[in-house]
Amino acid sequence: MLRNMRNAGRTWVGKAVAGVLFTLLILSFAVWGIGDIFRSGASATIARVGETEITAEMARQSYQDQVRRLSAQIGQPITPLEAQAFGLDREILSNLVTEATLDERARQLGISVSDQLVARSIMDDPGFQNSAGDFDQGRFQQLLFSNNLSEQGYVAQQRDAIARQQIIAALAADISAPVAAMEAVHRYGAERREARFLILDEADAGEIPSPTEDELAAFHEENIGRYRAPEFRAATVLRIDPAALADPAAVPAEQVRSVYEQEGETRFGAPERREVQRIPFPSEQEAADAASRLDIGDIDFEGLAAEHDVADDVLNMGMMTRDAFIDPAIGEAAFALGEGESSGPVSGRFGHSLVRVVSIEEGQVLPFDDVEAEIREQIAVDEARDRMRSVYDEIEDQRATARPLADIARERGFEPRLVEAVDAQGRDPAGNRIDLPRAETLVSEIFESDIGIDNAALRTDDGGYIWFDVTGVEPARNRGLDEVREEVIADWRSDQIAQRLRERASDMVSQLDTGADLEALAQEAEGGVSAIDELSRGEVSEPLDEPAVRAVFATRVGEHGTAPLGETRRVVFTVESARATPFLTTTPAADTIGERLQGDIAEDLLTQFIAQLQDDVGVSINEDAYREAIGLDF
Repeated sequence: MLRNMRNAGRTWVGKAVAGVLFTLLILSFAVWGIGDIFRSGASATIARVGETEITAEMARQSYQDQVRRLSAQIGQPITPLEAQAFGLDREILSNLVTEATLDERARQLGISVSDQLVARSIMDDPGFQNSAGDFDQGRFQQLLFSNNLSEQGYVAQQRDAIARQQIIAALAADISAPVAAMEAVHRYGAERREARFLILDEADAGEIPSPTEDELAAFHEENIGRYRAPEFRAATVLRIDPAALADPAAVPAEQVRSVYEQEGETRFGAPERREVQRIPFPSEQEAADAASRLDIGDIDFEGLAAEHDVADDVLNMGMMTRDAFIDPAIGEAAFALGEGESSGPVSGRFGHSLVRVVSIEEGQVLPFDDVEAEIREQIAVDEARDRMRSVYDEIEDQRATARPLADIARERGFEPRLVEAVDAQGRDPAGNRIDLPRAETLVSEIFESDIGIDNAALRTDDGGYIWFDVTGVEPARNRGLDEVREEVIADWRSDQIAQRLRERASDMVSQLDTGADLEALAQEAEGGVSAIDELSRGEVSEPLDEPAVRAVFATRVGEHGTAPLGETRRVVFTVESARATPFLTTTPAADTIGERLQGDIAEDLLTQFIAQLQDDVGVSINEDAYREAIGLDF
């Protein structure tokens, strides 16, 4: 069954399921789903879906987890009002109700998920794998800890998530896209057009006289927004991160050697891996009886697996490192065996098993001298990261005394960054982008602040902080004609050329509509006619740019049109023909179109299905209890 689910993930059904799960916010791997059901806490019901209850603790934990993740993404805590502005309260409630709806349907259908399937789904989750693609028990535990989940609670969530996926996959299994719709999509993408055209350039606009002062003044006034100088701000910026505090030379040699001995195999080489097989048994006695048969040669391991009808993906665990086993008992047993040997009964998290080592791949580690500097640097940075909080507190205490940030920085041996002028897009007065840490967020914060305000520090991805003071504000203003005279003259000239070319091109199109010949018009303009075929929708084909190609496809075959080419050129064209390759349902392209349409149909169907389920089982929500649970009762 597991292999079938993995294969389904490569099909349009699997893709549709993933898309709908994302749309409906019921992802359990990335979003973590409901709160840990094994954690004690308030059990007040905030919603009921059929016989399935959503407790205040579930809502509170889901909301807090989502707020924590969003805060980490933007680099600073968000307030309840900000979270509400992001729509997190509605998103979490929708997520919980949708999950509860599918859980209720799974309960009604009696769907159950085996321990083996849950274990394999966790081991196959890329989020829990190391760079070699093996399950990393340490990473698994770290992610659980960082999301405030227990292992038992996460296993329970995975069991529920798999049951939901089975419902959705079953619903979407037999959907097919109508051939007529597939053919329409094919024609839209496969259509190719042939066009003949002439190009009018700046010379075709005729002589443009120099503008008078009145004309320039009027043009400047009409387009004053083009010449508005943005607001600029000056700021002092101080960034301190663990790397800036680190002192690799102060790390003792014995500490570096100790880290190498403990972590060298996993960090600087390939750890030993073993190809492992496993046969689960309902009881320890059955496992012991089977081990006895193996010992006397009555049967081999594969034969025993076949006799007990063990699926191939359960039997063969693949090449595993010692830390890759979700069940440590299985790992310890496997790494205590020699190549080709099998174990006695092993009692683990998911029952009793026999384990066999098929092959052993020895580990390799880089020499100490090759990695000493890297280890020393990492130790120093880690120690500096621990000191970072105290440095933060000390600087905040100094800032509370209204001392300038520049003085604080220099006193601590750091050179602050003095930004003389930056606009809201992070550019200097010359239009060049300024290189700043966390530039988009920092510039936004600078423009939200003002002179004399004690601003909250921003967090960096590496555990550091960014402090800033706004030291100057130059308001936005309309620049006078004298400041931008040359720019206004150039813009006025371009505008005059574009207007003349537009009028002349429109006149040519009118002549073509009444029977004029494109070649004759081109000769009159002292130019030539060009032709282009195999023109594709949405693709640029020189000399035609995107707006020109779009205009060609917006014009019927045999008709004429015009479109700008940049600011000072224009194209006049005739659409000669349009064609598309025949639509064949047996081609890979047709399969791709069908999968895309099937996915869209499946998503619509699944959305309606969940809505209908909610109508059938009944959904009741206590809004006041929910708002109180997530801390929005104000």
